[in-house]
Amino acid sequence: MGIVEDKIKELKELDAKVLQMGGATAVEKHKAKAPGRMTARERLDYLFDPGTFRELDRHVRHRCVHFGMDKVEIPADGVITGFGRVGGRPVFAFAQDFTARAGSLGEMHSRKICKVMDLALKAGCPFVGLNDSGGARIQEGVDSLSAYGNIFFRNSCASGTIPQLSAIMGPTAGGAVYSPAMTDYIFMVKGSSFMFITGPEVIRAVMGEEVSQENLGGAMTHNSKSGNAHFAAENDAHCLDQIKTMLSYLPANNMEDPPIVDTGDDPNRVAPELDTIIPDNPNAGYDMKDVIRAIVDNGEFFEPHEYYAPNIIVAFARLNGRTIGIIANQPKVLAGCLDIDASDKASRFIRFCDAFNIPMLTIADVPGYLPGTNQEWGGIIRHGAKLLWVYSEATVPKLLLTTRKDYGGSYLAMCSKDLGNDYAIAWPTAQIAVMGAAGAANIIFAKEIKAAEDTAAKRKECIDRYEALFNNPYRAAERGFIDAVVVPRDTRPRLIEALEILCTKRELRPPKKHGNVPL
Repeated sequence: MGIVEDKIKELKELDAKVLQMGGATAVEKHKAKAPGRMTARERLDYLFDPGTFRELDRHVRHRCVHFGMDKVEIPADGVITGFGRVGGRPVFAFAQDFTARAGSLGEMHSRKICKVMDLALKAGCPFVGLNDSGGARIQEGVDSLSAYGNIFFRNSCASGTIPQLSAIMGPTAGGAVYSPAMTDYIFMVKGSSFMFITGPEVIRAVMGEEVSQENLGGAMTHNSKSGNAHFAAENDAHCLDQIKTMLSYLPANNMEDPPIVDTGDDPNRVAPELDTIIPDNPNAGYDMKDVIRAIVDNGEFFEPHEYYAPNIIVAFARLNGRTIGIIANQPKVLAGCLDIDASDKASRFIRFCDAFNIPMLTIADVPGYLPGTNQEWGGIIRHGAKLLWVYSEATVPKLLLTTRKDYGGSYLAMCSKDLGNDYAIAWPTAQIAVMGAAGAANIIFAKEIKAAEDTAAKRKECIDRYEALFNNPYRAAERGFIDAVVVPRDTRPRLIEALEILCTKRELRPPKKHGNVPL
């Protein structure tokens, strides 16, 4: 055997050793933790199109010599990095390997991640992080803290330039949670992924509170209570499928438009069921998701934050093959009122859509901001102002459909003409006014009602007068705040026509470093 053959043999042996990850016992223990649990390499193989993933820095080793670490080998230093194709499009990614020293993060581990992040930014490609780590490698001391900081800095630099997606596929605690929190979307796996700054043991010791790991930082906790996570998957494969779906809606970077997909749905299709979807009782609810399904291509949409602030819906969908972002009040929950959480949820989604050239469709049925001391003391003024800010800031095409109530400040907050709306349509059932008829009549006709012999009858008469005058879309249409009043069944083709016309929209803002969004 010649020198070249010897060298090739040596390479193959080194590769085989690294590919074993933490060893058979560690891999078996890792996979036994939850049904369907994958190793880091299996996750990358599943995420990327078959045969396209190319690993970088396979043979990187840590440099720590303290506490006996000079004798410890960590295959690939606990993280696999590289690039490949997802749905035929280039993507960069890393996957932490819990079988290799618990995927702990140190200097070289971080350098691998930072290198692939830098490449993703240079190439203008999405970046996906699959997190599964025991946290900082404490044997490396401040080097491990610096390692986290280098990743955080790059998360900030890449934000709004390339899509950044994070999957929490195991424990992610302490400083490790901040990088996912700085990315655009977080995916979690039920029963096997956790996020928290301090774990149950620390909370018990310091605060005297008893809480389980699942209740403190599990998938549904962060999907429904904190809003830190956007998706909850049933298992690893489902989580990775969700990431693939998300990527299919997005452009590669902020300089591109989202991909156009032939969905096979007729752009001229009408939806007769929309003609009867609004209840006769103005206080009755209905499911706004039925409206969305009737309008978008093939009734399909992809919903982040499904379990958080359900009084507002945010979703990705397609109209005639073009990606759109949908922001819609949900009359089934809190009558569709805006509150602190709904304002935050919608605001961040709107900024994401604007950053990545995704046109927006707002569907309004909102009676106002949610009243109460909890909302006022919690800062509804500041949080509610975010919606006004982000709609005003956005320069992508902005479409509006008003189905029913659209009152007061919430009328403005749901993408009114005054905040830069490009095309606004309303159904004949729309009610666009400062407030509901009952409240308005009690103020405007207070003296008349008080002086009447039958105050109840007089109040009803006054309410009917106000409704006839203002509880319709025509006063707004007379002033040009509504561009067209349409028959509900014709909504889809009318929106598609507008989107096609507006897809070349260009709009500039005054030059500045950045505005001071009311955080």
